[in-house]
Amino acid sequence: MTTEDAMAGAIEITTFKLKIGSSKDFVHANADIDAWLRRQPGFLSRHIAEIDDGTIVDILFWRSQDEAEDAASRIMTETSSSEVHAMINHGTVVWRVAAINHETEMLGSTKL
Repeated sequence: MTTEDAMAGAIEITTFKLKIGSSKDFVHANADIDAWLRRQPGFLSRHIAEIDDGTIVDILFWRSQDEAEDAASRIMTETSSSEVHAMINHGTVVWRVAAINHETEMLGSTKL
């Protein structure tokens, strides 16, 4: 990865179904995960959504792909006591990290 690539940032997209609880329960249970993420080098933001079929979409923005992958390699061990892990149907998890190649923002807008 070049310095230019690292400066572009990265997006982490994870999709999965819940084994127990609702999406509202899942968001509430993520307080400890959110606190852990805020301590990770390169973490910028996180957005959780639910698709009509019940699939949870968890999107994180990172300063670089390397920082995203480093955090991902440690999250399950370092947050093993979090109740969120028991809520997820791990057989449905699809996880990807990609370098951002392009970004467009509306002029004068504020971020979500």
